Amino acid sequence: MYRTFFSLSWVIVLTLVITLGVNLADNIMIGAYDENALSGVSAVNQIMFIFIQLMLGAGDAMVAVGSQYWGQKDTASIKRVGSSALLFNFLIATLFFLCATFIPEHMVRAFTENKAMISEGVAYLHIIRFTFPLFSISSMLLAILRSAEGVKMGLRVSVMSLVINVSLNYVLIYGNLGAPELGARGAAIATLVARGAEFVVMFVYTFFIDHNRLSCKIRELIRFDSKAFAMYVKVGWRFVVVSGMFGMSTALQTAILGHMTDAAIAANSSATAIFQVLKVIAVGAASTSAIIIGKTLGEAETIEECFPRVKSYTKTLQVMYLLLGIFISVTLYFIRTPILSFYTSLSPEALELAHQFILVLCVTGFGTAYQMPVLTGIVRGGGDSKFILYNDLISIWGIVLPLSFLGAFLFHWDPVVVIFCLNSDQLFKCIPAFLKVNSYHWMKKIGALRQSKSTKRHAV
Repeated sequence: MYRTFFSLSWVIVLTLVITLGVNLADNIMIGAYDENALSGVSAVNQIMFIFIQLMLGAGDAMVAVGSQYWGQKDTASIKRVGSSALLFNFLIATLFFLCATFIPEHMVRAFTENKAMISEGVAYLHIIRFTFPLFSISSMLLAILRSAEGVKMGLRVSVMSLVINVSLNYVLIYGNLGAPELGARGAAIATLVARGAEFVVMFVYTFFIDHNRLSCKIRELIRFDSKAFAMYVKVGWRFVVVSGMFGMSTALQTAILGHMTDAAIAANSSATAIFQVLKVIAVGAASTSAIIIGKTLGEAETIEECFPRVKSYTKTLQVMYLLLGIFISVTLYFIRTPILSFYTSLSPEALELAHQFILVLCVTGFGTAYQMPVLTGIVRGGGDSKFILYNDLISIWGIVLPLSFLGAFLFHWDPVVVIFCLNSDQLFKCIPAFLKVNSYHWMKKIGALRQSKSTKRHAV
């Protein structure tokens, strides 16, 4: 198990770090250019974050289903469900594209009332909207491969994307090498080109180069299969809703702070951008755990047969998550000052708030490193997505957001206190996560599209 975990997780984590690095590069390089541009781009990046979370949720659903099929060596079912997942992703991307086309100002205004920031954000969104359909396809192709333990291609694509984005940012944001100085629009063009390159490479690799793992044909992933689509939606809708709620709650964090002070939204943008890069360690651990647990369940004929192995893996993984939490918190504490030094356009007030926000995230990040991979990795990879949905509904929408709104607009708390309230669920969700995962009432076999009699009674 250790060999599988580390061989998969380091690739997934590094891939996610570099993927987030595309947005972080925009953030840092715009942060050195202009504070209004930074805040405008930050507002749009919250929209992007919601979109990416929905894509990741749909991808996680694909991994949860596909990894069990991979354990059964049923590659035909992986491709049938993959076709449905691609359609599902593309429909979400189309909705975001239409909103960004027809109501861009309304979307940006949700995060700030500052006209200069809105103007910068709309200019950025006008270009970045074209990344929605491209990313929806390339991210799902990566998820399809990841469900069959194919993770290395994602790393290669992410490295390429980051190099393209940073290089073009340098040229287009500041007007270097004879190019026009485009600011936020330059960052958007750079990201669009990077996402376009990701799409082309993933399309070519999936359908024309990868002949050893899944050997996908274009017709197999564009064919509509009503049975597979219904099964994917039945299993995956909770994944998407939970990821979407998380994305919206994070975006509302920016909206709340953006309506408090202009310095708060810039500080939050820089602090969370740094934290997101480290948080992907927990996300990668969750994705790897889902693959391990799902594959283990898929290899067995019955739950009883694989229970001893799953129980052993679960206990070991929890210890590893705690160690990861310590690493994330300590690393974040020590890198905060050197990384924030790149944000040369931040006002002294915004820079001081950013330092304080990061200290809060050092505390709550430890909880993130445990509860996220437990719930979205082990529990959800084991087939139980219902518990996570209810848990987030209560914790985020029933406790965290109402308390934060009251603190910001009724009690007028300090932004640092509001930030702690907005992230407090990362700590108290550790309790239900611990109780749930160690009850083992989450192990379910997701039946293949071609079921045998021996597995039908265990399918969900």
